[in-house]
Amino acid sequence: MTGSQLPLLFLDVDGPLIPFGATRQQLPNGYPTYRSRHYRPRGDASPLITRINPAHGPRLMALPCELVWATTWMHDANDCLAPWLGLPELPVVDWAEPSPKDEQNGLHWKTVDLFRWAAGRPYAWLDDEITDADHAWVEAHQPGHALLHRVDPRHGLTDEDFTVLDHWLRQHQG
Repeated sequence: MTGSQLPLLFLDVDGPLIPFGATRQQLPNGYPTYRSRHYRPRGDASPLITRINPAHGPRLMALPCELVWATTWMHDANDCLAPWLGLPELPVVDWAEPSPKDEQNGLHWKTVDLFRWAAGRPYAWLDDEITDADHAWVEAHQPGHALLHRVDPRHGLTDEDFTVLDHWLRQHQG
């Protein structure tokens, strides 16, 4: 974590950045693929990395927030994805073991760790697995200072998602 007072933006990879799950009817030609002027994938890189739109990097950097990887990619996100997007090395959330009690209540396994990592700072969380249980838990523990934004994994981040994020983050900076 840094000494910044900007809101945090917790960024998941699979779903928000790497879209998946669309049917052939929804995308008859498959997912678009991209090239990055910042990075060429190595032989051991995920073949899905080319689904990540490198234009998202500058858009994410332009948001008034501190970006944090909140993904099972862990530190590999800095090795593979940050260069693809033209991002600097970002902080990474290290995950604790999920509580069986939380899982019984339908809480996503990331929810409590992100709340703790934020340590009272406003934060937005982009993920494709956010549920009503997560919204209710966060509202009970940090009312008004967190945006849990579910991204449709079939499409990944859209212009609408960036608009929602930018608006919320500008309201909560400083």
